[in-house]
Amino acid sequence: MQSILSVLIGYLLGCMSPAAFLGRKHNKDLRKEGTGNLGATNTAIVLGFGSGALVMVLDILKAVVAYHLCAGLFPETDGAGMAAGAACILGHCFPVFLKFRGGKGLASFGGMVLAFSPKVFLAIVIPAVALMVVLNTGVVVPLFAGVTFPVFVWLKGGTLRQIIIAVAAGTFLIGMHIGNLKKFLAGKD
Repeated sequence: MQSILSVLIGYLLGCMSPAAFLGRKHNKDLRKEGTGNLGATNTAIVLGFGSGALVMVLDILKAVVAYHLCAGLFPETDGAGMAAGAACILGHCFPVFLKFRGGKGLASFGGMVLAFSPKVFLAIVIPAVALMVVLNTGVVVPLFAGVTFPVFVWLKGGTLRQIIIAVAAGTFLIGMHIGNLKKFLAGKD
């Protein structure tokens, strides 16, 4: 039951969309402008860098809150925080209140990683950003994060449930960015 509550709490927190809120505040539907996603990148494209940065921070924080809230509420449930963080990503991408059209989940994934371990967060972000600069494409960030996070969970002695959740979340994140990867490989990025 506590695992189900963790997933539900995480999902509902993920459904909160700062991008949709800022869009409404500026009389814009971000799902109809720019890339059409309710995430930090599209917010920056349509509303400016400051708004995009704010959305990124808030999307990260909602996953951090989901993770720590459920880990604190259900300390005896193995992986409660990780399950809430993963569900937060799902809620961000498919928010029930916004007809299941949200963002692509990278910032919320980053929040789950940050909540798991700030050191792991840095160990993923620094090389991912370096790869992004070298290859001149942002698609490497979610691919790198999705592949390496489960490895770090395993290396840090995560439980089997945590590793499975990390693999599922990483696979989901990569899946959400397959379209961008195809564009990059076709030379359209």
